[in-house]
Amino acid sequence: MLSLKYLQENKDEAIKALKIKNFDATEIIGKIIVLDEKRKESQVKLDATLAEMNGLSKEIGMLFKSGKADEANAAKEKTGELKDSIAELTAIQNSTIQELNDLLLQIPNTPHSSVPAGKGENENVIEKTCGIIPKLHAEAIPHWELAKKYNIIDFELGNKITGAGFPLYRGKGAILQRALINFFLDENRKAGYEEVIPPLVVNEASGYGTGQLPDKEGQMYHVTEDNLYLIPTAEVPVTNIYRDVILKEEDFPVKNTAYSACFRREAGSYGKDVRGLNRLHQFDKVEIVQLQHPDKSYEALEGMVAHVEGLILKLELPYRLLRLCGGDTSFTAALTFDFEVFSAAQEKWLEVSSVSNFEAYQSNRLKLRYKGKDMKKPELAHTLNGSALALPRIVAALLENNQTPEGIRIPEALVPYTGFELID
Repeated sequence: MLSLKYLQENKDEAIKALKIKNFDATEIIGKIIVLDEKRKESQVKLDATLAEMNGLSKEIGMLFKSGKADEANAAKEKTGELKDSIAELTAIQNSTIQELNDLLLQIPNTPHSSVPAGKGENENVIEKTCGIIPKLHAEAIPHWELAKKYNIIDFELGNKITGAGFPLYRGKGAILQRALINFFLDENRKAGYEEVIPPLVVNEASGYGTGQLPDKEGQMYHVTEDNLYLIPTAEVPVTNIYRDVILKEEDFPVKNTAYSACFRREAGSYGKDVRGLNRLHQFDKVEIVQLQHPDKSYEALEGMVAHVEGLILKLELPYRLLRLCGGDTSFTAALTFDFEVFSAAQEKWLEVSSVSNFEAYQSNRLKLRYKGKDMKKPELAHTLNGSALALPRIVAALLENNQTPEGIRIPEALVPYTGFELID
């Protein structure tokens, strides 16, 4: 979340910046500033009352030692009044701090200066388009029909076992999934990311730490009895490794990669855009996460974008890179680049990766800080993450773009992982 100090010192700047995200922060920031004044006033009164209480307690002890029992007992009656005042002021202080925190959690991250204005995805800026759109043979079909033809993904059986949006992969389809996961993890490790295997469920504190709560509560599967959440992305548990941690400046960059199943309700999804693998409730994804020094986080973002681009190039897929506009940039991100690959049988672009810099927004929630040798006190680190890569739409594009009358060709980079060159 944005720091209280930043909002106090840069109120107008914050309000102007958040308008790029189509968020009017005027009223809420005004409330925060008023509440903080109330907090400061109650803190001054509380400190004064506590000081008076301490002084009186010492005085009572001295009176008793001096044999002045009547005066000591009279002073003790005064402490009762002070205790009531302290309890009342403490309650006011706690409720004010809670109210302040609740309001701060409702404010999105301010966008980077390079984020273009816009209401939604149609106003994202295409940075570049690469690769050749494949020309399919006359009898080419979309991936959900290919999945049935070659018996590699069973949507109906997944629906029987669980429900819509939970496909079952089988045979060469299951092997392709595992091949992609291992390929992505190996490439990420070669790029210096340490592999971790995180839990697939997280507690409430972890959800708040990375900003899924309270913003995306409706999209998350909630295990109510235990108050745990199924993860929507490995970003959540991996970034929370560093919650309440103070790093050394020389620790940067901290780089992790993780494969996980991801679970999203995707409330309100309907129509042709959810057909087949286009939008699922459970899907596989490999994530990369970086913690960086604030001075180097945008350089790191460029490196992460280049890394994801390299993965897509090795899969031989046509792609485009988008800079998201304010209306399509997430609640927590300062700047996001999306990768989309072209799905030839559907004749549409499919998002397969988002790479984002969150600056200090998540770190402030996580209390993730760093300290250098010459620093008087710890400061907030910057966090970044990206999909490297999300599997469902990658698989959709691979199946559709590489279909031939003889079968589905496997990209050369994946053959060592699949053990076969053709799905037939």
